[in-house]
Amino acid sequence: MDILVGVIVGLLVLMLLVTAHEFGHFIMARRNGVKVLEFGIGFPPKAIAWVKDAKTGKWKRLPKSEWKKPQKGLIFSLNWLPIGGFCQMDGESAEDERAGTFGAASFWTKTKILFGGVAMNWLLAFVILTILAWTGMPEFLEGQFTIDSDTRRNDIAVVVEKVAEGSPAEKAGFLEGDKIIKIGGESFTRLADFAAYNEVHAGEVANYTVLRYGTGYCDGKMTVKECEPTEHEQDLLAQLNGTEAEYLLGVSMWAEEGLSYSTWSAPIVGAGLTLQITGETFKGLGDLVWNLISGVGAQLSFDSSVRDAGKESISTVGESVSGPVGIIGTLFPSFTAAGPTNLAFLAAIISISLACMNVLPIPALDGGRWLLIAIYKIRKKKLTKEIEEKIVSRAFMVLLAIMFIITILDVVRIVK
Repeated sequence: MDILVGVIVGLLVLMLLVTAHEFGHFIMARRNGVKVLEFGIGFPPKAIAWVKDAKTGKWKRLPKSEWKKPQKGLIFSLNWLPIGGFCQMDGESAEDERAGTFGAASFWTKTKILFGGVAMNWLLAFVILTILAWTGMPEFLEGQFTIDSDTRRNDIAVVVEKVAEGSPAEKAGFLEGDKIIKIGGESFTRLADFAAYNEVHAGEVANYTVLRYGTGYCDGKMTVKECEPTEHEQDLLAQLNGTEAEYLLGVSMWAEEGLSYSTWSAPIVGAGLTLQITGETFKGLGDLVWNLISGVGAQLSFDSSVRDAGKESISTVGESVSGPVGIIGTLFPSFTAAGPTNLAFLAAIISISLACMNVLPIPALDGGRWLLIAIYKIRKKKLTKEIEEKIVSRAFMVLLAIMFIITILDVVRIVK
């Protein structure tokens, strides 16, 4: 059930992010005099549609019998396939020279329209990250951007879920629900620090400070009638087992999430983190391409060790890439279960990834279409509809082939 909920949430979030991207194209087209024929949420077949009357400016329901007929006004539609959205402009071929079409627009106008979607994805990520900076920002990145003078962090706490019978934890007085907030008198910011502390003190007496919600405990009184239950700190000393034992302390646990909070600097943190994640995304894409090229090139070597290293590089590429199946089937269920804060952070990362991908000079994407138009403009040659469709369609087929391979890898990983 949790996986199903995660998949549904994933589809809705991805549809929102892609729709936001298309809305960026829509805004830029409308602001620059390019006619938009239809703006749709989801992909056809249509579920319901409205049309804006060109004369009165009022919206009215578009009958199903009229769906396939040309309309003078803008159509807004909701479609059955929840996998994105679209913005259909009039005359999207660069060859079209009719007034009000994309093709007849100036090069600068085309630039604004094509990169409007990219800008919208970056803007959406900035808004999400700014809100998270106010309400609680997860810290996933090493050296994550923040303004230290305006940052408050809640300490990570290890919550005891179960205490093993006869374990050092039981003898020390650990109870289910205890929050371990300090180890050796020092607060810790990573769960790994907790594990490292146990390893270092294996076989010794170790000190833990727990936060306990005691039943009827306050001011030393133990009767519920006289006082309300309160939280209180308590130091517990445990004689840990040695490293040869099944466990050192003897508790199963989960970690409360560590969050950072900002006030006046929240927009700065939102902008800085958007830039940081963008940089990390491009760096990751660069590493991925380099590992793929170097790995394939290494297979031509006569040295077996070089070929083996190349295979590892190619394997790294396969493990690093995830497509829609992996994102929706694995990432979203995990992040949905972790709560709305983590889910919002994931949405911001994916929004930035969509922006970065669409900047790339691949003809089937916004950056590639812009580059194609720019090249023909510099050459002072006409980009015909036939040439444009041939280049874009071939690039799209290559993208589909790559997505097919990535999907197979995703399915294999999920099955394993």
